[in-house]
Amino acid sequence: MAPIGTFITIVLVILLFVLLASAAGIYLLVKVGKKATKEARKVGDRVATHVASMGTGEAAEAERMRIDLRREVSLTRQAVESALRDGWGLGDLPHLVAEIAMQADQLDAQLGLYAQHRRTSAYVDHASLSLLRDHHAKLTTSCARIRADLLNDQMTHSAGYIADIQNRTDLEIEARRQAPIRDPLDEIDELHRRAMAERPHPKSPADGH
Repeated sequence: MAPIGTFITIVLVILLFVLLASAAGIYLLVKVGKKATKEARKVGDRVATHVASMGTGEAAEAERMRIDLRREVSLTRQAVESALRDGWGLGDLPHLVAEIAMQADQLDAQLGLYAQHRRTSAYVDHASLSLLRDHHAKLTTSCARIRADLLNDQMTHSAGYIADIQNRTDLEIEARRQAPIRDPLDEIDELHRRAMAERPHPKSPADGH
């Protein structure tokens, strides 16, 4: 009976392992599927936004503002991440960019909703678009100013290094310059002339007393 009981135990352990592995696999597939679905929705939304932005009217304008806003935030994030990788001290700037990105996401949703309403109904408050334009201008301007400030810092740092390289280049070239080669016969003639000029001249009889 003992071997049978041991066999049953082994079978149950194997079944339990298979069930756990299957559950983990299903969980992983569901998680990957949800992520893929989310990414697909983002891509689909971006494609739809680009297509809608090619039209005319206020709805298309709102879609173009969405594209501009996404691009500005993305460029600003890249600039900050690049500065962080270079070891720059940015203070609270990364947190500020994160707040801008959060507000940009909210504005993006508001612009999308306005565009949808504008396409389906003529009864839309035009003052809403004016306010959306104002918010869009403030966020995009903030992004542009941040990038300009980071670029100015980069140019300032580079200016010092470039000036140092230029000075070192000048010194290296000056050190490598060779003195002009002179003819040895000319040097002998010059030494002879100097010796003759320094030799004391004998006094003439007219000079003696």
